[in-house]
Amino acid sequence: MTRVFVYGTLLAGEPNHRLLEAASFIGAAETPPVFSLVDLGPFPALVGGGAGTVVGEVYEVDRPTLARLDLLEGHPRFYKRLRIALDDGSHVETYVLSPEQVAGRPVIGSGNWRARQGAES
Repeated sequence: MTRVFVYGTLLAGEPNHRLLEAASFIGAAETPPVFSLVDLGPFPALVGGGAGTVVGEVYEVDRPTLARLDLLEGHPRFYKRLRIALDDGSHVETYVLSPEQVAGRPVIGSGNWRARQGAES
């Protein structure tokens, strides 16, 4: 089993959450203030090297579910699945893009995909 931090369209109530139907919800979570959440239109990207926290949820997934998430996220060709620490010190897998991939796109200042309206900086 793998714990995965989700922060965009995989969140509960969002369009791709159905991929997590077999997963166990662990709880709400935040990253430490070392990331940016970038708005790519229909979905966001977590990017390292920022100064903000990102809000999301942690799920425990089995190997087939992780494979479906990798397919959705285009890992490793588009997003890269990396192990990160959350603000509580726990370690999880999540999907990130490089700063070069998101150059010129707006940062969601709140770090919260659901609250992105009016939150860009």
